[in-house]
Amino acid sequence: MKNGIAGQTAIVTGSARGIGRGIAERLAADGCRVIVWDRDLAPLADAKGFKPALAQTVDITNLDSVQQAFKAAIDALGDVHILVNNAGVNGPVTKVWDYPPDAWERVLAVNLTGVFYCCRTVTPHMRARGSGRIVTVASIAGKEGNPNICAYSASKAGVIGFCKGLAKELFGSGVLVNCIAPVMTETDLFKEMTQAHIDYCRSLIPMGRFLQIEEIAAMVAWIAGPECSFTIGAVFDLSGGRATY
Repeated sequence: MKNGIAGQTAIVTGSARGIGRGIAERLAADGCRVIVWDRDLAPLADAKGFKPALAQTVDITNLDSVQQAFKAAIDALGDVHILVNNAGVNGPVTKVWDYPPDAWERVLAVNLTGVFYCCRTVTPHMRARGSGRIVTVASIAGKEGNPNICAYSASKAGVIGFCKGLAKELFGSGVLVNCIAPVMTETDLFKEMTQAHIDYCRSLIPMGRFLQIEEIAAMVAWIAGPECSFTIGAVFDLSGGRATY
């Protein structure tokens, strides 16, 4: 399936596995040259039929790591047209009064500061080109606030606000910024959660099931493509009816 992004180059963070891998595979299937950024590239070894144009070990919580990786990507492949900020961590599932401060700092560093570092690094390149697409994976938790994962909820709310602000800063530049707000999706992040928390999240989804990675990937591919041309600073819900606003 093609949606007009064939031949473009896309960076997808946290794409060695899980949701990021699904997004990367969909963009590649649509003809993109995909650059995988991840702290651990080992999971790519089991990728069947997916070969990224470039795979780089990157720590998005470190600005120097992001900048060096981006420079190497430009040197290797030329222009970058699409940035998908997907990398994220859930963190502990516990009450605020018991939440470890170091875990709070880690969740915000990956989920929010990492998005800032990537956008700060990539936007000058896209502005100079006069075009680009930035899609960030937020969460329904950022709109509603989920109990027992307040750090995650806060980080995703921050991502939504950040993307809206960045979108407005880029008005007229040709660079469009949007984000998505999915509900829980079955990935390796389940290993960080209690069964009670998983069951609670499923109970909130009127469709009665979790979101599928392929559904997220399809939405991201459309937002990153030329057909999504009049929407900027938006939050596209993938909530199975949980969010209706």
